[in-house]
Amino acid sequence: MAVTSYQTIARDGEAEIEVERSRFRCTLVRVGDEAEARAVVEQVRRRHWEARHHCSAFVVGPERAVEAAHDDGEPSGTAGPPILGILRGRELGDVVAVVSRWFGGTLLGTGGLTRAYAEATRVALDEVGTVERVLQDLCEVMVDIAAVGRLEHDLRSRGARVLGVDYTGEATLRFAVPPAARGVIEEIVAELTAGTAVPRTIGQQWVDAR
Repeated sequence: MAVTSYQTIARDGEAEIEVERSRFRCTLVRVGDEAEARAVVEQVRRRHWEARHHCSAFVVGPERAVEAAHDDGEPSGTAGPPILGILRGRELGDVVAVVSRWFGGTLLGTGGLTRAYAEATRVALDEVGTVERVLQDLCEVMVDIAAVGRLEHDLRSRGARVLGVDYTGEATLRFAVPPAARGVIEEIVAELTAGTAVPRTIGQQWVDAR
């Protein structure tokens, strides 16, 4: 079954924790593909150039089909995988997490590192929050200009997002609607236009749920 919704971060952001005088700052960024995720890792590396490590993980796609983790010089499995584990546990897609570490002089051991990287990621996720993204149909319909205001109101009241109106001759109204609501939307349009207008699908897009 095709995926029609998934969770991601509500906004980009950072959060920091301190463990035995070592600082762990987690940067979270929403991304659209693997290339964007890897670019974010390099941007964070340049921005926090004085940090000793920049460990990372990302999960990309609504189906979370692409993922990776990197320890960046920390003992194998103590940094990237714990970060990835938190992202997986929250069932997030389209997000990259980069945890920069400033060494505080005390060795934490493998268990301590694993807990610290996971906790930094968890704290950052709690800070930025999450949002559901849903797949919607992109539609357009041509109606009489006099009917646009009423139609916009009715569409919004049924969960559609009005994206714009082109006033060239008749009005062409573009909107996004959950596939499950298409039937109701078509009924609204038919009633308002006496059956003379029918919405047509021009594509699909992912949008943040309200």
